[in-house]
Amino acid sequence: MNTPNPNPENFDWNAAEADVTDANVVNLDAERTRRTAAESSTHFEVALDETATRGGMPVDAPPVGPSGRRPIVPANWSTWPNIRHSLVQAAELTAYRAGFHALRSPWYATLATFWAVVGVFRLAGRQLKWWWVTEQYGLRQAAADANDPQMWLKLHREVKATRMWRALVLLAELLTAAIGGPILYATAPTWALGLCLAAVVFFLAHIGRPEDRRIITPATVAGRFRRVNPDIILRAYYAAGLGHPDKPHQQVSFGSTMARDASGTGSQVSIDLPYGKTFDDAVKARGAVASGLDVAVSQVFITRDPSSHRRHTLWVADRDPLAQGAGRTPLLRGKATDIWQAAPFGLDERGNKVSIALMWTSMLIGAQPRQGKTFAARTLALYAALDPYVKLTVLDGGGKPDWRKFALVADRCSFGLAMTRDGDPAEIVLEALREIKADVQDRYERLSALPVDVCPEGKLTREIARDPKYRMPVRMVVLDEFQEYFDLGEVSKEIAGLLVYLVKVAPAAGIIFVDATQRPSGVGTGQVAQQFISYRDNHQVRFALRTGSWQVSDLVMGSGAYSEGHDSSTLLPTYKGVGILRGASDHTPTVRTYLADQEDAEKILIAARKLREAAGTLAGMAAGEDIVRESRDVLADVRSMFEASERGLQWEDIAARLADRLAEHYADVTAESVSAQVRSFGVRSVDVKRAGKALKGAKADDIDTAISRRKAA
Repeated sequence: MNTPNPNPENFDWNAAEADVTDANVVNLDAERTRRTAAESSTHFEVALDETATRGGMPVDAPPVGPSGRRPIVPANWSTWPNIRHSLVQAAELTAYRAGFHALRSPWYATLATFWAVVGVFRLAGRQLKWWWVTEQYGLRQAAADANDPQMWLKLHREVKATRMWRALVLLAELLTAAIGGPILYATAPTWALGLCLAAVVFFLAHIGRPEDRRIITPATVAGRFRRVNPDIILRAYYAAGLGHPDKPHQQVSFGSTMARDASGTGSQVSIDLPYGKTFDDAVKARGAVASGLDVAVSQVFITRDPSSHRRHTLWVADRDPLAQGAGRTPLLRGKATDIWQAAPFGLDERGNKVSIALMWTSMLIGAQPRQGKTFAARTLALYAALDPYVKLTVLDGGGKPDWRKFALVADRCSFGLAMTRDGDPAEIVLEALREIKADVQDRYERLSALPVDVCPEGKLTREIARDPKYRMPVRMVVLDEFQEYFDLGEVSKEIAGLLVYLVKVAPAAGIIFVDATQRPSGVGTGQVAQQFISYRDNHQVRFALRTGSWQVSDLVMGSGAYSEGHDSSTLLPTYKGVGILRGASDHTPTVRTYLADQEDAEKILIAARKLREAAGTLAGMAAGEDIVRESRDVLADVRSMFEASERGLQWEDIAARLADRLAEHYADVTAESVSAQVRSFGVRSVDVKRAGKALKGAKADDIDTAISRRKAA
């Protein structure tokens, strides 16, 4: 069987121990275990660790210096900030443990008293056994069985003498307790008596309690982990059907020695599969490999090696790296950002920070409902919002509360599909996309006309984007639940055409698209359905949170993702905000996104608005430019007066609400005038009950029908 070192006798352990770096610590324990196992012919008999190690690390923590030497002064005590941080951590842990045990101290005292009583009888029994020299009984019985009277008599004399001496010792103990106890009680101070009593009780309780019954519950518990070494890996791969240890040319071998990951959170090794086995076979057997390693499938990561299709890198995490969140977003500081720098997005499976370069890209986010896709998109939108020179357009087809606060900074925004006082959301979306398309076409013309010293490569630069005289700021367009805009009937045709054009052409002009959907398979029919697919497939960066199947995962991440070992359907439903990021770099990490909840988002957006006001870049709807309209739409305005739970309103109520909410157009409106104007669109005047009284009014369904009829005309 092939191993990293086929001849263990010639393995240079001194050289191996010297060849240890900060980023690659050779698992020498594993090498020694493998050599011992090979010599004893028990290759796969590997037990659990004798004692649990911090973090489940199967080897010692890696040294710091490149020479392989540990620092004389540990890093956490080397500087004052580190010392202060270590002291704070120690104080917090001590305070936690003190509070934990203080709350349980009455129960500890009760248990100690109970087991102390048991300990009195158990100690007395041990003393009697010691006095009677019961351990010699077997020797005397053996002499009797061998019919050796001389030996039996010799042993009998010795046991009599030993019992006499031990009886004197027990008598001395008894007299000491009987005489010294009352004297101590009469002369010693109260605190000393208390200490003595506590010591006696805990001593007797320690003797009385069973080995598996602890009195004091530990405040913190260290986990137990299996060592990951070449023996266990071979066992796992053979059990998964990726080779056979006894068949020629079917052995699994290693392309590197077993090593700790640089982050100290797992172990990795390069695997060479037998000839004929491929990386795809390893990916399909990932679950079986995890079973053979006796770990969760979320702890096993298999990545392609470009040098050979039968070679790959296996990384096994000490514990599930996705079960713990990445924490709150660093954007909570409220500091200004720069869209030309990578945006913080989260942590990968090894705890490394993941950032996304947003410029010149478009990003697709897809997942099942309630898996965190809106939070992921909002994290990037918040980063753009904190750059005062980025122009934001936020279009939410779902109408969720998650995006409402972006009205503080967005140049244009639309939420949901229901009619609002700002008009028909579909019309707002259409007008916004038309304006962006015209801007893109104008930008290309003006960029091509700029001199080479201003625009060296014929494309947008940071200086041009931030100079107001060029009127070409970086723009971010965020579309959440964008599938809704492909299923609106006739208006969807133009929206779909604009979106396809923009996602193909606009990124090069400095227009960033961040799009999220729970329906990556598509909506609509005919040409609109084809345009949906074209729009979906023209995103360079993909982020797939949990999906229903590997086919849907491939739709989000792009064709071929599954064959490369990336399947978001294997993510557990308990993981929120966890997904696979593809296309942002050469690596395809599994990312835990930073958290920014509704309260955090509002705080960040308030800071972003202040930054824009200071920079003089607040514009559009956020600046109130579209609040006062030049014309009014009676039908749409009346429809916007209905609350979500109201299916009918009396004309008097409609007139009162119009006068209150849209005073610039309806200050003098009456129930009769609004009734006449709305009925002119074919809406019926019907009886509507309110507070038990029926008066004439309008139904929401009738107004919706009139709006649809007007659009189709």
